[in-house]
Amino acid sequence: MATAYILYNPFSGREDCLKNAMLLEVYIDDDVTFIDITRIKSYPAFINGLDADDYLIIAGGDGTLNRFVNDTAGIAIQQEILYFPTGTGNDFACDLRRSAYTNPFSINKYLEHLPTVEVKGKAYRFINAVGFGIDGYCCQVGDELRKLPDKKVNYTSIAIKGLLGQFNPRNAKVTVDGIEHTYNKVWIAPTLNGRYYGGGMMAAPKQDRLSEDHTLSLVVFHGAGRLRTLCIFPGIFKGTHVKHKKQVEILTGHKIKVEFDKPTPLQVDGETIQNVLSYTTFSA
Repeated sequence: MATAYILYNPFSGREDCLKNAMLLEVYIDDDVTFIDITRIKSYPAFINGLDADDYLIIAGGDGTLNRFVNDTAGIAIQQEILYFPTGTGNDFACDLRRSAYTNPFSINKYLEHLPTVEVKGKAYRFINAVGFGIDGYCCQVGDELRKLPDKKVNYTSIAIKGLLGQFNPRNAKVTVDGIEHTYNKVWIAPTLNGRYYGGGMMAAPKQDRLSEDHTLSLVVFHGAGRLRTLCIFPGIFKGTHVKHKKQVEILTGHKIKVEFDKPTPLQVDGETIQNVLSYTTFSA
């Protein structure tokens, strides 16, 4: 009989990932083994120990997926990989028109040609997006609040406070496939592999993570003052922000470099990197 290896991250979301993962026992007729992904010391050894008809189920959110794809980079996995979305944002699932706690679905094809980002001399694969600007700032503040006892994190509230004065926009130089662009008052400059990031923001409505040319979308929200930005920004949750051509520009390409004039928090699929001046993404 095949075995379903359910990989969960105990630090995912509200730290109740194991309890959520155990919901899968209702759907699975095969043998089930729960594994804390933070305790896997060698992925090559783990994968080599699987039988051909075994399969993996990743239970968690975007951060858990990000950890898995980076920890298994360069490893050829023949077994089927399924995903059970139980995170707080679930942008990957949302991009595939799946909801949280939906039946596990196969994701092998979505992991075949993942883009990478270079930040501070290190390379990371990413599932959804690299956020740079107020989105990275929101992740940084959220991380700080999460350390406090009984403190709930509301990213919308953090973003509004940032727009109203706690975050200052940057000037940016952007280079897409060798073509240089400059912008003033840049609020966000994320590069996306899918349409969604940041817990439900449809920043790049036309981005296709399975496109044959593997292009990425850079979204630059720029040029507007605080109040104007605050009026336009909510449209990003439905993708209507793109109507504002003077403030929002979307560039597509294979190699994208973004440089800010001041250090800014950056996030890769929700994982924060502080004090970043530039990043470079590469399509697969």
